[in-house]
Amino acid sequence: MHAIRLHEFGPAENLRYEEVPDPVPAAGQLRVAVEASGVHLIDTTLRSGQGGGGPLPLPALPAIPGREVAGAVDSVGDGVDPAWVGRRVVAHLGQASAGYARLAVVAAESAHVLPDGLGADAAVAMIGTGRTTVGVLDRAFLTSDDVVLVTAAAGGVGSLLVQAGRNAGAVVVGAAGGPAKVRQVRDLGATHAVDYTDPAWPDHVRAALGPLAPTLLLDGVGGPLGLAAMDLLGAGGRLVMFGWSSGEILPFASSDLVERALTASWPISRHQVGRPGFLRGLETRALAEAAAGRLVPLVHRFPLERAADAHSALESRQTTGKVVLV
Repeated sequence: MHAIRLHEFGPAENLRYEEVPDPVPAAGQLRVAVEASGVHLIDTTLRSGQGGGGPLPLPALPAIPGREVAGAVDSVGDGVDPAWVGRRVVAHLGQASAGYARLAVVAAESAHVLPDGLGADAAVAMIGTGRTTVGVLDRAFLTSDDVVLVTAAAGGVGSLLVQAGRNAGAVVVGAAGGPAKVRQVRDLGATHAVDYTDPAWPDHVRAALGPLAPTLLLDGVGGPLGLAAMDLLGAGGRLVMFGWSSGEILPFASSDLVERALTASWPISRHQVGRPGFLRGLETRALAEAAAGRLVPLVHRFPLERAADAHSALESRQTTGKVVLV
């Protein structure tokens, strides 16, 4: 089969499209003929060798990246019901990898049968990005009374959060990078969309909202952008953080919360991830939301052999939604 392999940590160009032996499913595993593989920002961090990818260690080289796959089961290992063969499934590989490939093996217990009508690329988006979104919404307690500010609103999670805010009847403000992304956020149903590459973007938010102030900030960016967004929260506002794509966790002190009676939370912790069934429950709900059409993931597709281009585009903020290799 063909796969993307990394032989040396470094730039995206180090990802090579190569022929490698077909994987063989072990006991308890399924082998999937991959139709779509998810690309995550953490993948780019691990590829560079910088670490900082949360709980994920740097892989032993050579390595095949990728932790989200969808496709049809073509064989099973010992102890697995042969009825799996032919079913279209999606799975998150957890701390395993090897998803950037024509064939991938997954634990049978981690696989979800694709809901009717849900494409492989959308399923891959929801198995990772979607489950994060559901976890964020569980902590956000979003209602029609909220004024929601979403940073990186054209990204994989951000675009889903904009839709969730719209569905709840809230006022939704989406901050995105560049005019094209701003238009896309507006098309998703945001009440207001602003370009955060404009240094005056917080003033534009204030002008758009008039007497209102954000009651809820959903931030996956952190750093100076996240801090500027936090400054827009009104008294009693809620901050829900779920990432730091800027490279820096949102920097604030407890005194910043006390001054305006703000609350801050992080929805998915390592302790929760370790609880049996926790992540699978989020995955199941995320897939159901997509199948019902309530949350529709934006997908930015690249052919598998162009994985290096996908990494470069993701790192340079040239993508929207979830990046997927097909």
